[in-house]
Amino acid sequence: MKFTIEQIKAEHQKVKSGADFPKYIQGMKNLVVSKYTVYVADGNTEYFDVDNQSITSGKKYDDITVAGNLNLEQFKTRLKLHQQGETDYPTFCSDCAENGVNGWRMDLKVMICTYFDTKGNDILVEHIPG
Repeated sequence: MKFTIEQIKAEHQKVKSGADFPKYIQGMKNLVVSKYTVYVADGNTEYFDVDNQSITSGKKYDDITVAGNLNLEQFKTRLKLHQQGETDYPTFCSDCAENGVNGWRMDLKVMICTYFDTKGNDILVEHIPG
């Protein structure tokens, strides 16, 4: 493993809103993180290196319930606000949960973010800026 959870946390501390995200992604790439998956229910994140070895962050906050019904249009609206720096990370996670988004996978090799629902279906794929 080429990076530690402490190094990742240090990068995460630099992010105040979604507007800071491109700098965060560059920091993750500098640590040689190749991909990661975030689970909205408790914030646990699994980080992978280029050899597909992984470490997990563990629970980051008290459990929140992810809605079983997906509201993709409302999620897209909230996502856009977050990307513009209008909401912080905890608010974004709550928005995900309320709209049925179970988490997201970030692939830093191809710079793609894939959001998924509680059934594991891919519901939205976006290009990662940076």
